[in-house]
Amino acid sequence: MIQSMTGYAAISRDIPGGSVSVELRSINSRFLDLSFRLPDDLRSIEPALRELIVGTFARGKVECRVHYQLASGVAAPSRIHPEALSRLAQLAAEVNAHVPQARPLSVAEILDWPGVIADRGEFFEQARQAALVLMPAVAAELVAARTREGGKLATLIHERTAQIRQGLRLLEPSLPLMIAQWQERITTRLRDAVAGLDEDRIRQEVALFGIKVDIAEEIGRLGTHLDEVDRLCADRPGATQPVGKRLDFLMQELNREANTLGSKSVSREMSDAAIDFKVLIEQMREQVQNLE
Repeated sequence: MIQSMTGYAAISRDIPGGSVSVELRSINSRFLDLSFRLPDDLRSIEPALRELIVGTFARGKVECRVHYQLASGVAAPSRIHPEALSRLAQLAAEVNAHVPQARPLSVAEILDWPGVIADRGEFFEQARQAALVLMPAVAAELVAARTREGGKLATLIHERTAQIRQGLRLLEPSLPLMIAQWQERITTRLRDAVAGLDEDRIRQEVALFGIKVDIAEEIGRLGTHLDEVDRLCADRPGATQPVGKRLDFLMQELNREANTLGSKSVSREMSDAAIDFKVLIEQMREQVQNLE
């Protein structure tokens, strides 16, 4: 089913000594753009989380947040990581060698340095495992949210395509009369502007201009593109491929045909119809930007 790229999902789980929460936020993007906000103690599970997200979503800016909450009165088990501390000291010495006036790191800054505090507690291992277990459920919830939103956007797009079709149905029957009136005006102007021009030449010129303003092809292509838009936005069993980029291309083609329709206009009615079509196409394009 068609999906929006906008959605939110979150699930929490209690574990001994606290709780773990996993959140996924998704907004529009031309491609799949991932970002992660994880505590350093849980950073090791990022590759597994990334693999699951990549396997679930094709487009959108997706932000994954994982955090834990210690129960009241419970302290996080931790100890100093000697290798990381030695490496930090070595880096600090190299900096001081080149910049002697640099301020030494405080104890708090040293302890906040990534990797200096190394957990060896069961709590963080349980937190990592809980996050990995929660992630598929959160991703499924986000898919459901994006699908619900996508269904609403598809309804809006269907309404716009129906309005364009209605405009075309109202326009088509009057086209022969509008072109005939236009040809009559052109014939009169040619007679007035070019004295002595024979009737055969006038008919040739009018026929040539008539070919240039014929919009049958544009109307046909508009109908074909609208059919494809409706097909892509319909609920199709088994359809799993993203359609946003294809719909975006169709919006460009619809707009091109509407522009040509306006440039070939021979009456106020046709010009107004072309403008109405362009407004409706722009409204669809704005919604299509939200679809995966």
